[in-house]
Amino acid sequence: MEKVDILLATYNGEKYLEAQLDSILSQTYTNFRLLISDDSSTDSTKDILEKYKKIDNRIEVFYQENNLGVVKNFEFLLNKVENRYYMLSDQDDIWKEEKIEKSVNKLEKTGAGLVYSDLEVVDENLNVIYESYWKLKGFTKRANKYNTFESFYLNNYVTGCTIISRKEFIKDILPLPNSSKYVLHDYWITLIVSQKSKIVSIKEPLIKYRQHKNNRIGSKKKTDELNSIDEIRNLFITVKKEHFKTFIENEDKFENEKYKVLNKKALQYYEMLEKKKYINFRGWFLFFKLYKYENFMYNVKNFLILNMPVIAKVLH
Repeated sequence: MEKVDILLATYNGEKYLEAQLDSILSQTYTNFRLLISDDSSTDSTKDILEKYKKIDNRIEVFYQENNLGVVKNFEFLLNKVENRYYMLSDQDDIWKEEKIEKSVNKLEKTGAGLVYSDLEVVDENLNVIYESYWKLKGFTKRANKYNTFESFYLNNYVTGCTIISRKEFIKDILPLPNSSKYVLHDYWITLIVSQKSKIVSIKEPLIKYRQHKNNRIGSKKKTDELNSIDEIRNLFITVKKEHFKTFIENEDKFENEKYKVLNKKALQYYEMLEKKKYINFRGWFLFFKLYKYENFMYNVKNFLILNMPVIAKVLH
């Protein structure tokens, strides 16, 4: 039985932390280390961690003197990995009791470099909101069928708290980019590992993915709070510009030269779209190349919003 390093990043998590710790410590798979890095919490998180550290000797806690932010906090933990496999954990979810066991089994059976699962979306009191996060977000087909570097390139659909991966790839992943809030650790880990090895999904939800007002990343779409096509379009362009700027800044991590070229072309495309307020006839081939793994309706909607906003406004 391989020992697994579980990496849990905490910050002011007193409200839900104990329930998450209980769910990890009661897993059917017991051979693990729980490495926790607290990012200078100001609530009772530290007291909770000290209490649990005394209860279970599998827990090791690190306290950051200065706030690192979520990405660099996970980077700190990735540098502490000693065992062959590692998993990521948030502070406010609930792990189903066979999460580790099923994740390890899938990793070993398939020989994958990274395995991830679906999630069950729940409210702050653990009442089920959506049985499948993938279905909610429209990821089901991609998660079941693709899981290649090309399919992850434009949009990430792997949630960090579901990941199990191998230590051997950490050297390729680090350092984690931290210049954009739109390229987080889970996206980067998946993108890099997918160049090196096979990515495999578990169709079953293995986490109760708790949604509450303090979630950094949740089940809501970024566009939910936007009203106008112009606002939605500006967000789409901003997000993709940030993606490709980050990729260009870290182009040494891209093994295939064609993607180094594509990164620059894609950034130029979105920068050009910023200046096209009504209609655009340039770069359509590039659009469909970038969006080839998205579903048909998503493609149509995004194409109109990005390239023909004047028509999208009429249809909105």
